[in-house]
Amino acid sequence: MHITIVGLGASDYEQLPMGVYKKLKEAKKVYVRTMDHPVLHELQEEGLQFKSFDEVYEKHDSFQPVYEEIAERLIEAAKEEPVVYAVPGHPLVAEQTVQLLIEAERQGKVQISFAGGQSFLDPIFTALKIDPIEGFQLLDGTSFSIHDVNMRSHVLIAQVYDQFSASEVKLTLMEKYRDDYPVTIVTAAGSIQEQLKTVPLYELDQAVEINNLTTIYVPPVKSDLDALKDWRTFRSIIATLRGPNGCPWDRKQTHESLKKYLIEEVHEFLAAVDEKDDFGMVEELGDILLQVFLHAQIGEDEGYFNLEEVLESISEKMIRRHPHVFGDITVKNADEVVTNWEEIKKQEKGEQKGSLLKGEYRPSSSLQTSYNYQKKAASVGFDWPDAGGAIKKFEEEWQEFCQELEKGTSETMLDEFGDVLFTLVNIARFYKISPEEAMVHANEKFARRFQFVEEQVRKSGQTFDDFTLEQLDEFWNEAKRLEKE
Repeated sequence: MHITIVGLGASDYEQLPMGVYKKLKEAKKVYVRTMDHPVLHELQEEGLQFKSFDEVYEKHDSFQPVYEEIAERLIEAAKEEPVVYAVPGHPLVAEQTVQLLIEAERQGKVQISFAGGQSFLDPIFTALKIDPIEGFQLLDGTSFSIHDVNMRSHVLIAQVYDQFSASEVKLTLMEKYRDDYPVTIVTAAGSIQEQLKTVPLYELDQAVEINNLTTIYVPPVKSDLDALKDWRTFRSIIATLRGPNGCPWDRKQTHESLKKYLIEEVHEFLAAVDEKDDFGMVEELGDILLQVFLHAQIGEDEGYFNLEEVLESISEKMIRRHPHVFGDITVKNADEVVTNWEEIKKQEKGEQKGSLLKGEYRPSSSLQTSYNYQKKAASVGFDWPDAGGAIKKFEEEWQEFCQELEKGTSETMLDEFGDVLFTLVNIARFYKISPEEAMVHANEKFARRFQFVEEQVRKSGQTFDDFTLEQLDEFWNEAKRLEKE
Protein backbone atom coordinates (compact mmCIF):
# COMPACT_ATOMS: atom_id res chain seq x y z
CA MET A 1 0.00 0.00 0.00
CA HIS A 2 1.76 3.11 -1.24
CA ILE A 3 0.73 6.73 -1.78
CA THR A 4 2.92 9.22 -3.64
CA ILE A 5 2.06 12.78 -2.67
CA VAL A 6 2.91 15.59 -5.10
CA GLY A 7 2.51 19.36 -4.82
CA LEU A 8 0.88 21.34 -7.61
CA GLY A 9 2.70 24.54 -6.70
CA ALA A 10 1.45 27.86 -5.50
CA SER A 11 -0.33 29.17 -8.56
CA ASP A 12 -0.31 28.59 -12.30
CA TYR A 13 0.95 26.10 -14.89
CA GLU A 14 4.16 28.04 -15.59
CA GLN A 15 5.39 27.44 -12.05
CA LEU A 16 4.78 23.68 -12.04
CA PRO A 17 8.15 21.90 -11.50
CA MET A 18 9.18 19.61 -14.38
CA GLY A 19 9.60 16.61 -12.06
CA VAL A 20 6.06 16.97 -10.75
CA TYR A 21 4.74 17.42 -14.30
CA LYS A 22 6.35 14.14 -15.39
CA LYS A 23 5.05 12.31 -12.33
CA LEU A 24 1.51 13.43 -13.11
CA LYS A 25 1.81 12.50 -16.79
CA GLU A 26 3.10 9.00 -15.98
CA ALA A 27 0.49 8.18 -13.33
CA LYS A 28 -2.42 5.94 -14.29
CA LYS A 29 -4.76 7.61 -11.84
CA VAL A 30 -4.30 10.85 -9.91
CA TYR A 31 -6.41 11.82 -6.92
CA VAL A 32 -6.69 15.53 -6.09
CA ARG A 33 -8.08 17.12 -2.96
CA THR A 34 -9.86 19.74 -5.06
CA MET A 35 -10.13 20.66 -8.73
CA ASP A 36 -10.10 24.33 -7.77
CA HIS A 37 -6.50 24.94 -8.89
CA PRO A 38 -5.37 26.56 -12.17
CA VAL A 39 -2.73 23.91 -12.91
CA LEU A 40 -5.32 21.13 -13.08
CA HIS A 41 -7.38 22.88 -15.74
CA GLU A 42 -4.29 23.26 -17.93
CA LEU A 43 -3.42 19.60 -17.46
CA GLN A 44 -6.96 18.54 -18.29
CA GLU A 45 -6.59 20.25 -21.65
CA GLU A 46 -3.60 17.97 -22.24
CA GLY A 47 -5.82 14.95 -21.61
CA LEU A 48 -4.98 14.12 -18.00
CA GLN A 49 -7.82 12.84 -15.84
CA PHE A 50 -8.21 13.38 -12.11
CA LYS A 51 -10.36 11.94 -9.34
CA SER A 52 -11.46 14.85 -7.15
CA PHE A 53 -12.71 14.88 -3.54
CA ASP A 54 -14.71 18.06 -4.01
CA GLU A 55 -17.96 16.24 -3.25
CA VAL A 56 -16.68 15.34 0.23
CA TYR A 57 -16.75 19.04 1.16
CA GLU A 58 -20.50 19.10 0.55
CA LYS A 59 -21.11 16.31 3.08
CA HIS A 60 -19.70 17.97 6.19
CA ASP A 61 -20.20 21.18 8.14
CA SER A 62 -16.54 21.60 9.13
CA PHE A 63 -13.17 20.91 7.54
CA GLN A 64 -11.75 18.30 9.91
CA PRO A 65 -14.19 15.48 8.99
CA VAL A 66 -13.61 16.35 5.32
CA TYR A 67 -9.86 15.83 5.69
CA GLU A 68 -10.36 12.63 7.68
CA GLU A 69 -12.64 11.12 5.03
CA ILE A 70 -10.23 12.03 2.21
CA ALA A 71 -7.37 10.35 4.05
CA GLU A 72 -9.47 7.23 4.70
CA ARG A 73 -10.49 6.97 1.03
CA LEU A 74 -6.90 7.32 -0.12
CA ILE A 75 -5.75 4.56 2.22
CA GLU A 76 -8.53 2.27 0.94
CA ALA A 77 -7.61 3.04 -2.67
CA ALA A 78 -3.94 2.29 -1.96
CA LYS A 79 -4.90 -1.25 -0.93
CA GLU A 80 -5.80 -1.95 -4.55
CA GLU A 81 -2.92 -0.21 -6.35
CA PRO A 82 -0.28 2.52 -5.81
CA VAL A 83 -1.89 5.95 -5.58
CA VAL A 84 -0.74 9.41 -6.65
CA TYR A 85 -2.30 12.19 -4.60
CA ALA A 86 -1.90 15.83 -5.71
CA VAL A 87 -2.45 18.80 -3.43
CA PRO A 88 -2.12 22.58 -3.90
CA GLY A 89 1.25 24.14 -3.02
CA HIS A 90 3.75 21.95 -1.20
CA PRO A 91 2.47 18.74 0.47
CA LEU A 92 4.00 19.62 3.84
CA VAL A 93 2.79 23.22 4.07
CA ALA A 94 -0.73 23.85 5.40
CA GLU A 95 -2.08 20.50 4.16
CA GLN A 96 -4.03 18.67 6.86
CA THR A 97 -4.85 15.61 4.73
CA VAL A 98 -1.13 14.96 4.34
CA GLN A 99 -0.60 15.17 8.09
CA LEU A 100 -3.33 12.57 8.57
CA LEU A 101 -1.61 10.30 6.04
CA ILE A 102 1.73 10.73 7.84
CA GLU A 103 0.04 9.65 11.07
CA ALA A 104 -1.44 6.64 9.28
CA GLU A 105 2.06 5.70 8.10
CA ARG A 106 3.31 5.85 11.71
CA GLN A 107 0.55 3.38 12.60
CA GLY A 108 1.62 1.03 9.78
CA LYS A 109 -1.53 1.50 7.70
CA VAL A 110 0.19 2.81 4.54
CA GLN A 111 3.52 3.88 3.05
CA ILE A 112 3.94 7.37 1.62
CA SER A 113 6.55 9.29 -0.34
CA PHE A 114 6.80 12.86 -1.61
CA ALA A 115 7.55 14.24 -5.07
CA GLY A 116 8.15 17.95 -4.66
CA GLY A 117 6.01 21.00 -5.19
CA GLN A 118 6.47 24.69 -4.46
CA SER A 119 4.75 26.15 -1.40
CA PHE A 120 2.92 29.46 -1.53
CA LEU A 121 5.31 30.98 1.02
CA ASP A 122 8.21 31.91 -1.28
CA PRO A 123 6.10 33.83 -3.81
CA ILE A 124 4.21 35.53 -0.96
CA PHE A 125 7.43 36.69 0.69
CA THR A 126 8.50 38.02 -2.70
CA ALA A 127 5.17 39.72 -3.39
CA LEU A 128 5.07 41.37 0.03
CA LYS A 129 8.83 42.11 0.02
CA ILE A 130 9.30 40.82 3.57
CA ASP A 131 12.17 38.89 5.11
CA PRO A 132 10.95 35.88 7.16
CA ILE A 133 14.09 36.04 9.32
CA GLU A 134 12.39 38.95 11.08
CA GLY A 135 9.91 36.40 12.43
CA PHE A 136 6.67 35.21 10.88
CA GLN A 137 3.70 33.02 11.72
CA LEU A 138 1.71 30.81 9.38
CA LEU A 139 -1.79 30.23 10.78
CA ASP A 140 -4.76 28.18 9.63
CA GLY A 141 -7.68 30.51 8.98
CA THR A 142 -10.18 27.74 9.74
CA SER A 143 -8.99 27.03 13.25
CA PHE A 144 -6.61 29.65 14.67
CA SER A 145 -7.27 31.49 17.92
CA ILE A 146 -6.35 35.08 18.66
CA HIS A 147 -4.22 33.70 21.50
CA ASP A 148 -1.98 32.14 18.82
CA VAL A 149 -1.14 35.48 17.24
CA ASN A 150 2.18 37.22 17.85
CA MET A 151 1.43 40.85 17.06
CA ARG A 152 5.14 41.68 16.79
CA SER A 153 5.76 39.31 13.85
CA HIS A 154 4.64 38.99 10.23
CA VAL A 155 1.41 36.98 10.30
CA LEU A 156 0.23 34.95 7.31
CA ILE A 157 -3.20 33.35 7.48
CA ALA A 158 -3.86 30.60 4.93
CA GLN A 159 -6.96 28.46 4.31
CA VAL A 160 -9.13 31.51 3.71
CA TYR A 161 -11.35 30.13 0.98
CA ASP A 162 -14.35 32.43 0.73
CA GLN A 163 -16.15 35.44 2.14
CA PHE A 164 -17.46 33.48 5.12
CA SER A 165 -14.01 32.25 6.20
CA ALA A 166 -12.64 35.76 5.62
CA SER A 167 -15.36 37.12 7.91
CA GLU A 168 -14.40 34.63 10.63
CA VAL A 169 -10.74 35.65 10.33
CA LYS A 170 -11.70 39.31 10.50
CA LEU A 171 -13.77 38.86 13.67
CA THR A 172 -10.99 36.88 15.33
CA LEU A 173 -8.33 39.47 14.48
CA MET A 174 -10.55 42.31 15.71
CA GLU A 175 -10.40 40.78 19.20
CA LYS A 176 -6.80 42.00 19.36
CA TYR A 177 -6.10 44.49 16.55
CA ARG A 178 -7.80 47.83 16.11
CA ASP A 179 -10.68 47.80 13.61
CA ASP A 180 -8.86 49.88 10.98
CA TYR A 181 -5.51 48.08 11.22
CA PRO A 182 -4.13 47.60 7.67
CA VAL A 183 -4.13 44.03 6.32
CA THR A 184 -3.17 42.82 2.86
CA ILE A 185 -5.15 40.31 0.81
CA VAL A 186 -2.73 38.31 -1.36
CA THR A 187 -4.17 36.26 -4.21
CA ALA A 188 -2.30 33.95 -6.62
CA ALA A 189 1.12 35.16 -5.50
CA GLY A 190 3.85 34.61 -8.08
CA SER A 191 1.50 34.09 -11.02
CA ILE A 192 0.35 36.41 -13.76
CA GLN A 193 -2.93 36.76 -11.82
CA GLU A 194 -1.12 37.95 -8.69
CA GLN A 195 -3.09 40.57 -6.80
CA LEU A 196 -2.33 42.46 -3.58
CA LYS A 197 -4.83 44.75 -1.94
CA THR A 198 -4.37 46.47 1.41
CA VAL A 199 -7.55 47.34 3.30
CA PRO A 200 -8.55 48.27 6.86
CA LEU A 201 -9.31 45.16 8.87
CA TYR A 202 -13.03 45.84 9.09
CA GLU A 203 -13.27 45.61 5.25
CA LEU A 204 -11.42 42.29 5.00
CA ASP A 205 -14.45 40.22 3.97
CA GLN A 206 -15.82 42.85 1.57
CA ALA A 207 -12.81 44.14 -0.34
CA VAL A 208 -12.08 41.58 -3.09
CA GLU A 209 -13.15 38.15 -4.25
CA ILE A 210 -11.68 35.48 -1.97
CA ASN A 211 -10.65 32.06 -3.31
CA ASN A 212 -8.43 29.11 -2.39
CA LEU A 213 -5.33 30.99 -3.62
CA THR A 214 -5.88 33.75 -1.07
CA THR A 215 -3.67 34.44 1.94
CA ILE A 216 -4.19 37.21 4.47
CA TYR A 217 -1.13 39.16 5.61
CA VAL A 218 -1.10 41.08 8.90
CA PRO A 219 2.04 43.24 9.30
CA PRO A 220 3.79 43.45 12.68
CA VAL A 221 2.71 46.27 14.98
CA LYS A 222 5.23 49.07 15.37
CA SER A 223 3.65 51.01 18.22
CA ASP A 224 2.77 49.88 21.74
CA LEU A 225 -0.53 51.71 21.32
CA ASP A 226 -1.43 49.22 18.56
CA ALA A 227 -0.61 46.28 20.83
CA LEU A 228 -2.21 47.18 24.15
CA LYS A 229 -3.94 43.78 24.24
CA ASP A 230 -0.65 41.92 23.94
CA TRP A 231 1.07 40.54 27.05
CA ARG A 232 4.48 41.43 25.71
CA THR A 233 3.49 45.10 25.56
CA PHE A 234 2.56 45.25 29.23
CA ARG A 235 5.71 43.42 30.25
CA SER A 236 7.77 45.88 28.19
CA ILE A 237 6.01 48.82 29.85
CA ILE A 238 6.84 47.51 33.32
CA ALA A 239 10.47 46.81 32.33
CA THR A 240 10.74 50.36 30.98
CA LEU A 241 9.28 51.88 34.15
CA ARG A 242 11.82 49.93 36.19
CA GLY A 243 14.66 50.62 33.75
CA PRO A 244 17.49 53.20 33.94
CA ASN A 245 15.41 55.91 32.27
CA GLY A 246 12.14 54.87 33.88
CA CYS A 247 9.98 56.26 36.67
CA PRO A 248 11.77 57.14 39.95
CA TRP A 249 8.84 55.80 41.99
CA ASP A 250 8.73 52.43 40.19
CA ARG A 251 12.51 52.07 40.29
CA LYS A 252 12.72 52.40 44.08
CA GLN A 253 9.95 49.90 44.87
CA THR A 254 10.70 46.60 46.61
CA HIS A 255 8.66 43.50 47.38
CA GLU A 256 8.16 44.89 50.88
CA SER A 257 7.11 48.39 49.83
CA LEU A 258 4.50 47.04 47.40
CA LYS A 259 2.76 44.75 49.92
CA LYS A 260 0.18 47.33 51.01
CA TYR A 261 -0.74 48.18 47.40
CA LEU A 262 -1.45 44.55 46.52
CA ILE A 263 -3.76 44.24 49.52
CA GLU A 264 -5.54 47.49 48.60
CA GLU A 265 -6.03 46.43 44.98
CA VAL A 266 -7.45 43.04 45.98
CA HIS A 267 -9.96 44.73 48.30
CA GLU A 268 -10.97 47.15 45.55
CA PHE A 269 -11.51 44.23 43.19
CA LEU A 270 -13.68 42.47 45.78
CA ALA A 271 -15.73 45.65 46.10
CA ALA A 272 -16.27 45.68 42.31
CA VAL A 273 -17.39 42.03 42.49
CA ASP A 274 -19.89 42.82 45.24
CA GLU A 275 -21.23 45.70 43.16
CA LYS A 276 -21.39 43.46 40.06
CA ASP A 277 -19.44 46.17 38.25
CA ASP A 278 -17.90 44.46 35.19
CA PHE A 279 -16.01 47.55 34.06
CA GLY A 280 -14.76 48.05 37.59
CA MET A 281 -13.58 44.44 37.71
CA VAL A 282 -11.63 44.94 34.47
CA GLU A 283 -9.90 47.99 35.91
CA GLU A 284 -9.17 46.42 39.30
CA LEU A 285 -7.90 43.16 37.82
CA GLY A 286 -5.55 45.30 35.75
CA ASP A 287 -4.30 46.95 38.92
CA ILE A 288 -3.72 43.53 40.51
CA LEU A 289 -1.92 42.40 37.37
CA LEU A 290 0.29 45.48 37.63
CA GLN A 291 1.35 44.36 41.10
CA VAL A 292 2.11 40.84 39.87
CA PHE A 293 4.22 42.12 36.97
CA LEU A 294 6.04 44.61 39.20
CA HIS A 295 6.99 41.87 41.67
CA ALA A 296 8.12 39.62 38.79
CA GLN A 297 10.19 42.45 37.31
CA ILE A 298 11.80 43.17 40.67
CA GLY A 299 12.67 39.49 40.92
CA GLU A 300 14.23 39.61 37.46
CA ASP A 301 16.09 42.85 38.17
CA GLU A 302 17.59 41.35 41.32
CA GLY A 303 18.45 38.11 39.54
CA TYR A 304 16.34 35.81 41.73
CA PHE A 305 13.40 34.86 39.47
CA ASN A 306 11.43 36.11 36.47
CA LEU A 307 7.92 36.00 35.06
CA GLU A 308 8.58 32.75 33.18
CA GLU A 309 9.41 31.00 36.45
CA VAL A 310 6.22 32.34 38.01
CA LEU A 311 4.19 31.00 35.08
CA GLU A 312 6.00 27.66 35.15
CA SER A 313 5.37 27.27 38.87
CA ILE A 314 1.64 27.95 38.77
CA SER A 315 1.07 26.03 35.51
CA GLU A 316 2.86 22.96 36.86
CA LYS A 317 0.90 23.22 40.11
CA MET A 318 -2.46 23.45 38.32
CA ILE A 319 -1.70 20.38 36.22
CA ARG A 320 -0.32 18.41 39.16
CA ARG A 321 -3.23 19.25 41.47
CA HIS A 322 -5.95 18.55 38.89
CA PRO A 323 -5.35 14.88 38.03
CA HIS A 324 -9.10 14.55 37.41
CA VAL A 325 -8.69 16.96 34.48
CA PHE A 326 -5.15 16.32 33.22
CA GLY A 327 -4.78 12.73 34.41
CA ASP A 328 -6.84 9.59 34.88
CA ILE A 329 -8.33 10.27 38.34
CA THR A 330 -12.14 10.36 38.65
CA VAL A 331 -14.01 12.60 41.09
CA LYS A 332 -17.70 12.77 41.90
CA ASN A 333 -18.04 16.37 43.05
CA ALA A 334 -16.26 19.56 44.13
CA ASP A 335 -15.75 18.23 47.68
CA GLU A 336 -13.67 15.35 46.34
CA VAL A 337 -11.64 17.84 44.31
CA VAL A 338 -10.78 19.72 47.52
CA THR A 339 -9.91 16.47 49.30
CA ASN A 340 -7.58 15.42 46.48
CA TRP A 341 -6.04 18.91 46.41
CA GLU A 342 -5.17 18.77 50.11
CA GLU A 343 -3.78 15.24 49.83
CA ILE A 344 -1.57 16.25 46.90
CA LYS A 345 -0.33 19.26 48.91
CA LYS A 346 0.64 16.93 51.76
CA GLN A 347 2.55 14.67 49.37
CA GLU A 348 4.35 17.66 47.87
CA LYS A 349 5.44 19.02 51.23
CA GLY A 350 6.52 15.59 52.52
CA GLU A 351 6.96 15.06 56.24
CA GLN A 352 5.94 18.14 58.21
CA LYS A 353 8.88 19.91 59.83
CA GLY A 354 8.12 22.29 62.67
CA SER A 355 4.65 23.55 63.47
CA LEU A 356 1.72 22.76 61.21
CA LEU A 357 0.86 26.46 61.43
CA LYS A 358 4.15 27.56 59.90
CA GLY A 359 3.56 29.84 56.93
CA GLU A 360 -0.09 30.51 57.79
CA TYR A 361 0.45 33.85 59.56
CA ARG A 362 -0.79 36.89 57.62
CA PRO A 363 0.55 40.19 59.04
CA SER A 364 -1.97 42.14 56.98
CA SER A 365 -5.03 40.38 58.40
CA SER A 366 -5.68 38.89 61.82
CA LEU A 367 -8.98 37.49 60.56
CA GLN A 368 -7.26 35.64 57.73
CA THR A 369 -4.55 34.38 60.10
CA SER A 370 -7.22 33.02 62.44
CA TYR A 371 -9.00 31.34 59.53
CA ASN A 372 -5.76 29.79 58.29
CA TYR A 373 -4.77 28.49 61.73
CA GLN A 374 -8.15 26.86 62.32
CA LYS A 375 -8.24 25.32 58.85
CA LYS A 376 -4.78 23.81 59.36
CA ALA A 377 -5.70 22.44 62.77
CA ALA A 378 -8.88 20.94 61.32
CA SER A 379 -6.84 19.14 58.64
CA VAL A 380 -5.41 16.84 61.35
CA GLY A 381 -8.70 16.35 63.19
CA PHE A 382 -8.42 19.13 65.78
CA ASP A 383 -11.91 20.44 65.11
CA TRP A 384 -15.55 20.25 66.13
CA PRO A 385 -17.49 17.50 64.33
CA ASP A 386 -20.00 20.09 63.07
CA ALA A 387 -20.93 23.77 63.28
CA GLY A 388 -23.04 23.14 66.39
CA GLY A 389 -19.92 22.67 68.48
CA ALA A 390 -18.44 25.93 67.21
CA ILE A 391 -21.66 27.83 67.92
CA LYS A 392 -21.82 26.41 71.45
CA LYS A 393 -18.21 27.46 71.98
CA PHE A 394 -19.07 30.99 70.80
CA GLU A 395 -21.91 31.23 73.33
CA GLU A 396 -19.52 30.10 76.07
CA GLU A 397 -16.89 32.67 75.07
CA TRP A 398 -19.51 35.42 74.85
CA GLN A 399 -20.65 34.74 78.40
CA GLU A 400 -17.05 34.85 79.60
CA PHE A 401 -16.55 38.19 77.86
CA CYS A 402 -19.74 39.59 79.44
CA GLN A 403 -18.45 38.53 82.86
CA GLU A 404 -15.20 40.37 82.26
CA LEU A 405 -17.15 43.48 81.31
CA GLU A 406 -18.58 43.50 84.82
CA LYS A 407 -15.49 42.72 86.90
CA GLY A 408 -12.48 42.34 84.65
CA THR A 409 -9.58 44.51 83.65
CA SER A 410 -8.82 45.97 80.25
CA GLU A 411 -6.36 43.14 79.66
CA THR A 412 -8.85 40.37 80.50
CA MET A 413 -11.60 42.04 78.41
CA LEU A 414 -9.18 42.23 75.48
CA ASP A 415 -8.30 38.56 75.94
CA GLU A 416 -11.91 37.35 76.11
CA PHE A 417 -13.06 39.51 73.21
CA GLY A 418 -10.29 37.98 71.11
CA ASP A 419 -11.71 34.54 71.98
CA VAL A 420 -15.16 35.72 70.83
CA LEU A 421 -13.78 36.84 67.47
CA PHE A 422 -11.80 33.62 67.13
CA THR A 423 -14.93 31.49 67.60
CA LEU A 424 -16.84 33.64 65.10
CA VAL A 425 -14.13 32.93 62.55
CA ASN A 426 -14.51 29.23 63.29
CA ILE A 427 -18.27 29.41 62.68
CA ALA A 428 -17.62 31.19 59.37
CA ARG A 429 -15.23 28.41 58.35
CA PHE A 430 -17.87 25.73 58.94
CA TYR A 431 -20.26 27.56 56.62
CA LYS A 432 -17.54 28.21 54.01
CA ILE A 433 -17.71 31.97 54.58
CA SER A 434 -14.52 34.00 54.23
CA PRO A 435 -14.34 36.12 57.41
CA GLU A 436 -11.97 38.54 55.67
CA GLU A 437 -14.37 38.98 52.76
CA ALA A 438 -17.33 39.28 55.13
CA MET A 439 -15.54 42.02 57.09
CA VAL A 440 -14.62 43.88 53.90
CA HIS A 441 -18.25 43.67 52.81
CA ALA A 442 -19.48 44.90 56.21
CA ASN A 443 -17.06 47.85 56.16
CA GLU A 444 -18.12 48.83 52.65
CA LYS A 445 -21.79 48.56 53.62
CA PHE A 446 -21.25 50.73 56.68
CA ALA A 447 -19.34 53.34 54.66
CA ARG A 448 -22.04 53.42 51.99
CA ARG A 449 -24.89 53.87 54.47
CA PHE A 450 -23.04 56.36 56.66
CA GLN A 451 -22.24 58.46 53.59
CA PHE A 452 -25.99 58.56 52.93
CA VAL A 453 -26.54 59.80 56.50
CA GLU A 454 -23.87 62.48 55.96
CA GLU A 455 -25.56 63.55 52.75
CA GLN A 456 -28.93 63.97 54.49
CA VAL A 457 -27.32 66.06 57.24
CA ARG A 458 -25.66 68.31 54.62
CA LYS A 459 -28.94 68.71 52.72
CA SER A 460 -30.63 69.89 55.94
CA GLY A 461 -28.14 72.72 56.31
CA GLN A 462 -27.44 71.64 59.88
CA THR A 463 -24.70 69.69 61.65
CA PHE A 464 -24.63 66.29 63.33
CA ASP A 465 -24.95 68.03 66.71
CA ASP A 466 -28.40 69.24 65.70
CA PHE A 467 -29.76 65.69 65.32
CA THR A 468 -30.62 63.11 67.93
CA LEU A 469 -29.37 59.55 67.58
CA GLU A 470 -32.95 58.45 66.78
CA GLN A 471 -33.14 60.95 63.90
CA LEU A 472 -29.78 59.84 62.52
CA ASP A 473 -30.93 56.24 62.81
CA GLU A 474 -33.93 57.09 60.66
CA PHE A 475 -31.56 58.24 57.92
CA TRP A 476 -29.66 54.95 58.32
CA ASN A 477 -32.84 52.90 57.97
CA GLU A 478 -33.80 54.90 54.90
CA ALA A 479 -30.43 53.99 53.34
CA LYS A 480 -31.18 50.32 54.04
CA ARG A 481 -34.60 50.61 52.42
CA LEU A 482 -33.17 52.26 49.30
CA GLU A 483 -30.57 49.49 48.94
CA LYS A 484 -33.28 46.80 49.04
CA GLU A 485 -35.36 48.63 46.44
